[in-house]
Amino acid sequence: MVYLVSGASTMDQSSDNSLTEREKQIIENRGTEPPFSGEYDNFYEPGKYVCKRCNVELYRSADKFDAHCGWPAFDREVPGSVNQTLDQDGRRIEISCANCGGHLGHVFTGERFTSTNTRHCVNSLSIKFLEIQ
Repeated sequence: MVYLVSGASTMDQSSDNSLTEREKQIIENRGTEPPFSGEYDNFYEPGKYVCKRCNVELYRSADKFDAHCGWPAFDREVPGSVNQTLDQDGRRIEISCANCGGHLGHVFTGERFTSTNTRHCVNSLSIKFLEIQ
């Protein structure tokens, strides 16, 4: 199975990709994009999602679902790829790339959307989709 991303032939997991100012605001400064504005909110093609900053695989399309929340939702991550820490607000759990520390969004449990009872609510600007070829 080969994954391709537009404009790239290979993915180097050790590289640090250039980010736009808006991507920096989300990934480095722990911002949040407006709901229903991200390119992956209503997107369901087969493939995988990697960290926008370092290219590490984070999520697979098979684990994506429509939570009607305005952001891409996944009910599980690739094992070992995502860290969970208490958010500065003391109420939510922040998720970040385990490789580079880039902010992804938040994880919620107990909502009963899927059998895992987990929703990773991810900013589209934090991830990059690679399609199956």
